[in-house]
Amino acid sequence: MVRLSVNVNKIATLRNARGGNVPDLLQVVRDIESFGAEGITIHPRPDQRHIRYQDARDLKKIVRTELNIEGNPIPEFLDLVLEVHPDQVTLVPDAPDAITSNAGWDTITHSSFLKEVISRCQKAGIRTSIFIDPDPEMIRGALHTGTDRVELYTEAYAREYSANRVAAVKKYTEAARTAHEIGLGLNAGHDLSLENIEFFKENVPELQEVSIGHALICESLYLGLENVINMYKHKLR
Repeated sequence: MVRLSVNVNKIATLRNARGGNVPDLLQVVRDIESFGAEGITIHPRPDQRHIRYQDARDLKKIVRTELNIEGNPIPEFLDLVLEVHPDQVTLVPDAPDAITSNAGWDTITHSSFLKEVISRCQKAGIRTSIFIDPDPEMIRGALHTGTDRVELYTEAYAREYSANRVAAVKKYTEAARTAHEIGLGLNAGHDLSLENIEFFKENVPELQEVSIGHALICESLYLGLENVINMYKHKLR
């Protein structure tokens, strides 16, 4: 069964829109876990426009499943990760002003940098993952950084799914096989939804974890958070 980690950035965005503490991020996370999610993902950015650095500290105290912190490993982010000590850190090469993540790492060009960052995190006992495009060359490059896992950037799959889902998933299947052959764990995320998640899971071998936020929260506005989390879990079995 593939593990579902729920990205709660959108909950923080809604809270920050009015100030104060409504909705209460910590209570929503407690509820999400009680509804069956196997992990919580946050992506604090330098401007803290949704998840704040203090949220990461607060969530570490209450998350009972797995806490995954993702982001660009600038010094401030790395300091936060090493302080909070999540179960997993996912390294994402997004620009400070990016609306959302929009590319994976070039693991060959940035190999030395990634090795250094990953080594620091692993020495602290934190599992590492690299956000990456479904490119076998980049996956093989990831192996040399020492990372534990890669997270496949699935925006292209989601974009192309309605036109030709077989073609859309093909490069992800190949990427997953490459990762498995060289001994890397496999995560995936970005624009996965109730519409496309089951087909992805069925066609991407050795998939361990998906991180889903925007679609899940939007779907929950119509269907209810508890119901949507269990719908995902059913499709990931």
